[in-house]
Amino acid sequence: MTQFQTGAEALGSLIGGNGGGSSKKDKVDFTKLGSEPIKVRVKSPFDLMRYFAYGVHGKVNTFIAKNPPTYNDKGFASGNLTPWDKASDYYYKLAQKEPDKSAKRQELSTLGYRFRAKPRYIMGFYDLESGKDIIVDFTKKQAEAVYSTILEYVETDEDGKIIEDGEHDIYNMAFKLSKKGESTNTVGSLAPIINLSKGLTAEEQANLESSAGQPFDTSMFEGVLYEMDEEEMIKSLVKADFDISILGLTIGGNAAESNEPTSEELPF
Repeated sequence: MTQFQTGAEALGSLIGGNGGGSSKKDKVDFTKLGSEPIKVRVKSPFDLMRYFAYGVHGKVNTFIAKNPPTYNDKGFASGNLTPWDKASDYYYKLAQKEPDKSAKRQELSTLGYRFRAKPRYIMGFYDLESGKDIIVDFTKKQAEAVYSTILEYVETDEDGKIIEDGEHDIYNMAFKLSKKGESTNTVGSLAPIINLSKGLTAEEQANLESSAGQPFDTSMFEGVLYEMDEEEMIKSLVKADFDISILGLTIGGNAAESNEPTSEELPF
């Protein structure tokens, strides 16, 4: 499994039914959702990208690895481990030595989860107020909540898969997109606007009409994520309160030895 998936491939990983630090932030940035929803068009059910990201809320902002690991089908790093993967693996190994369902095992497993790469989703929408394509970043759970609404208004085949060239109701709809809650309890929401004449301003209605049939600019997915090389990842581990000496690492140094996990050591 690769670090990035787009379109139908990314959709499959979301719903299971279809198939040193650089970024291009000057090119495009994420749209931040506040307490008030924004009105959007969903140009296609396939305008999304999945990626694996590291980070610790409040300590290290979300980032991706410049030299990413390989992932197995369950989404665990299985080769070419980064310093963060090794930190995660360290705690998972310790957890396996503790009794099942014990408090200590749970504590260590939580630390293992803290440092592992987790799937996130970038979804593309058309902002009806600005008349421009936008991208929004979601956790997997947030993306699932948003996409559950999209699934109500798309055409599927007999196997439940979205038909790529189907006559989808979303093409004639407008929605309110929002995030609600705080910190790790934030949830995503996408709600249809039932009465377009009352729910949209004249300008928003004009943008909805003019954008009909127009594809989403998928180039917006490129280069938007912050990328760390190994040295910066080691520094970020320190910021996340991990003792890098456990892995034989130093700032500006390398690991003393490889820490690739065996199949018996992985947490599944």
